[in-house]
Amino acid sequence: MDDKQLVALAYEARERAYAPYSHFSVGAALLDVEGRAWQGCNIENAAFGPSVCAERTAFFKAVSEGARDFAAIAVLGGPAGGEIDPYTAPCGVCRQVMREFCNVDRFRIILAASRDEFRSHTLGELLPASFGPENLA
Repeated sequence: MDDKQLVALAYEARERAYAPYSHFSVGAALLDVEGRAWQGCNIENAAFGPSVCAERTAFFKAVSEGARDFAAIAVLGGPAGGEIDPYTAPCGVCRQVMREFCNVDRFRIILAASRDEFRSHTLGELLPASFGPENLA
């Protein structure tokens, strides 16, 4: 699957976001090393704490089905019902979840400005000097 296809899946996932409080809909599409794609959207809750970001939704779906090795994730977001905000990046909590399962030098985070314009960063670029599983070994 190429980056453009992964971005298209993130757009599709964004349509299912449940964001009645922030009115900011986010979609994510996570690619595992076997070529399977896992979609996620943000899901808000009136109590706020139980809310979950699109990226974590995608990761938790994948991990709950046995996937443990990932290649890339496409992320995009913007006002509900509107155009996406260019290059919406994952929050710190999502970056830390990525760090649990992904190699900082190989895992790519694709941020979209549109269906045809996007850029790619490694996890290490977006989460430098990180703490991961090997720190507890």
